[in-house]
Amino acid sequence: MKYSSSTTVQLTAPLSSGGLPRRTGGPLWGFVGVAAFSLTVPLTRIAVRHDAMSPLFVGAGRAVLAATLAALLLAVTRTPIPSPGQWRRIAVVAAGVVLGFPLMTTFALSTASAGHGAVVIALLPAVTALVAVARTREHPPRRFWVCAALGAGATVAFAVAHAGAGSPGTSDLLLLGAVIAAAVGYAEGGLLATRIGAWQTISWALVLASPVMVSLTAWSALDHPPSAAPTEWAAFGYLGAVSMFLGFFAWYRGLAIGPMTRVSQIQLVQPVLSIAWAAVLLGEHLTWGTTVGAIAIIGFALAAVRARTSPPAAVGARTGSSQQQSGCEHRSECEHGSGCDHRSLPIGDAPVGTATPGSATLE
Repeated sequence: MKYSSSTTVQLTAPLSSGGLPRRTGGPLWGFVGVAAFSLTVPLTRIAVRHDAMSPLFVGAGRAVLAATLAALLLAVTRTPIPSPGQWRRIAVVAAGVVLGFPLMTTFALSTASAGHGAVVIALLPAVTALVAVARTREHPPRRFWVCAALGAGATVAFAVAHAGAGSPGTSDLLLLGAVIAAAVGYAEGGLLATRIGAWQTISWALVLASPVMVSLTAWSALDHPPSAAPTEWAAFGYLGAVSMFLGFFAWYRGLAIGPMTRVSQIQLVQPVLSIAWAAVLLGEHLTWGTTVGAIAIIGFALAAVRARTSPPAAVGARTGSSQQQSGCEHRSECEHGSGCDHRSLPIGDAPVGTATPGSATLE
């Protein structure tokens, strides 16, 4: 693997929607990823039940399994090493989806039910949209912020009610922290995937975090040796191979095809699927409180995402009429012509397929 500092190198071909119309390709790829992720909560609950595996072992060990698969794939495909600037963005992805979300959800689900965890995590679509808006310099209407705030309030109220006390339980705080970590990792990963590819993004993030996760896994195994049955090990295998690795192939591809906030809306079905899986796999009872809480949070999140309708201000208005005519709203000069669609990209990043100093050569 080589890192290329050429300023004329082709980064990667623009992500296609796999033969699907671009308008539906992003959401459809996103749904494939969400369907894979929907089993994460109930299978995590299975892995840590009966104290068969410690929460730390499950949260860190699944990342080690995924990192092993990622390293093999990167070596076999001889994928070039990212540039220094890309490594900084990969670190953000790793902190969010490799370290933060898995560890916090695993510890939370050692005490909370899978259904409860799924409902709290239902806030993730709106939070992802918030991060995406901030990252892409877009200007949503006031309705967006009102709905997002109401969704956050409904989630906190649900957590307080289920904690049975005047304040949220530790598991609820961990789940809310996991939502924030995942939202940041999703938004940054979706943007980075337009530069280096969807599977490359999660693969490098896993490799970057692997030294920490290997250390945590080894320590947890020595402190609390796993005594799991085949069912628990099967759940652990899915969490590592699918939830932490293969699912991101489709998810980051969908976010990269975009538009990101529309694709993030697909996450709204995840808690519904997770609660259904919990009922099937764990025999958890679907209470009216859980159902009403899920509907309320999903409703607010859906309203918040759909309220975001204003695109970022056209750069052409500031730099000249030529960019207005091309339709590209990128600060850097675009080479894609009138079909340029980089509205979801952060200001200062080059479009896919353009040359930037210190770029990695990706085939």
